[in-house]
Amino acid sequence: MKTRPSALIVENNHVLLLRYNYAQNDVFALPGGNPDAGETLTQALTRELTEELNIEVEIGELLMIGEVLQSPKRPDVLHCVFTATIIGGLPMLNAQHTTAQEVVWKPINALPLLNLYPNIGQNITMMKGGYLGQIEQPFFE
Repeated sequence: MKTRPSALIVENNHVLLLRYNYAQNDVFALPGGNPDAGETLTQALTRELTEELNIEVEIGELLMIGEVLQSPKRPDVLHCVFTATIIGGLPMLNAQHTTAQEVVWKPINALPLLNLYPNIGQNITMMKGGYLGQIEQPFFE
């Protein structure tokens, strides 16, 4: 199982997301990525946000954790969502480090309606944290 830390960055009741397009469908992801060998989750998250979005962040608490299980089609992933605050820079894509098509800010209440990765829009809207168990990821099936 891969581990993927991601950041929940909220400003003015909007969440920072990356928009991808898979099979003609827009998919929105919380920014984050995979840890390198010897890296903690928060170190990986800080590095990924700097590389992909050219921002400096302060990582807060671990808000929620859950698994996306899709073996054998895709690797299983343990998602660890941290709160984060931008402390430097403006989010801009760095095409050398991401395949995302754009940075978007979406209203919190719109998250359950999006193809979100991980698919936790309802949890974010309700600010329901902790262990989420298995996260259903229907648009990847």
